[in-house]
Amino acid sequence: MSIRPFRIEIPQAQLDDLAARLAATRWPDELPGVGWSRGVPVDYLRELAGHWRTGYDWRAHEAAINEHPQFLTTIDGQNVHSLHVRSPEPDATPLLLLHGWPGAVTDFLDVIGPLSDPRAHGGDPSAAFHLVIPSLPGFGFSTPLAGPGMNAARMASLFVRLMAELGYDRYGAHGYDAGSWVAPAIGRQDPGHVIGVHMNGMITFPVGAEGEMDELSEVERGRWDRMENFNDGYLQCNSKRPQTVAYGLNDSPVGQLAWIMEKFKELTIPEEGLPEESIDRDSMLTDVSIYWLTGTAGSAAQIYYEEISAVEWGEAPERGKVPTGVLVTAHDVTIRPWAERDHNVVRWTELGEGGHFLSMERPELLVDDLRTFFTSLR
Repeated sequence: MSIRPFRIEIPQAQLDDLAARLAATRWPDELPGVGWSRGVPVDYLRELAGHWRTGYDWRAHEAAINEHPQFLTTIDGQNVHSLHVRSPEPDATPLLLLHGWPGAVTDFLDVIGPLSDPRAHGGDPSAAFHLVIPSLPGFGFSTPLAGPGMNAARMASLFVRLMAELGYDRYGAHGYDAGSWVAPAIGRQDPGHVIGVHMNGMITFPVGAEGEMDELSEVERGRWDRMENFNDGYLQCNSKRPQTVAYGLNDSPVGQLAWIMEKFKELTIPEEGLPEESIDRDSMLTDVSIYWLTGTAGSAAQIYYEEISAVEWGEAPERGKVPTGVLVTAHDVTIRPWAERDHNVVRWTELGEGGHFLSMERPELLVDDLRTFFTSLR
């Protein structure tokens, strides 16, 4: 394994092509008065696409990412891109931060400073972290996918080897969304080195065990009802036909924009508001831009196929042994008895606020819980 320094340097020709495609968008008709009920409204998306073309500055955001040390390495044939931010505190705890879909390493930009250098951000220097923030295989600059079978367990095996190669003997792992599939798999594969696993945006499922519904509280029943009735059209497409969907998303930047902005709208708090009320507009466009500029709409969706269509669903997985912290936002549908069935949960935090993209919406809440959880394990 060779670790090579890396900087993001998108060719200007790609940015010019993006602007030309946005200007030439063929806009669809829309039924009157339906709002967001049938998808992203044309007026909203047209205005946002215009800002992406003429107001958003990719170079400024590219430079902001490049302020952090990055590297590329190849593990078992898979290219892996990571940010690697070492704390000025010599005794800092190494920590993996794992994003989800439709996310990227940029999801964590607002937490890098407070986590790696708490002394400079009004925190306790004993709660500092050395941060390793990889692009999941198939996402962003961790491309191309080495082949089929890149599920959460295989991703975990790559990151276990990565942390060993970086010289981190004891480390923690945090993940949300798809990252919350990978993080506990890291704990299961490397329990001798992983001190703890922390998750938010975690999904839990019934397994058909007798009485598993009877023990749910009223709040948990409400969460299960929300999960069953959530609009999972994107999930069905990603998990069953990721290649077919990729043609439209990879060819049309407005198609890619709509596909991702719908998730920002549905998964942020307040649910009835626009996503810009929760997350900076240009931060969301940076996320969309990474998918577009790296052409990863199709490869990033493959983890859904691997975890849903390519497996036979059956009994619950072997219960993890690594101490686990679960953070539940106002939008999350995580159900505690099912989480405790699968994981060694030692900390459970109900925020009552915040949405799915917590590191972008309310970064201070994520920082506080990560500090508290891993401090308790030291």
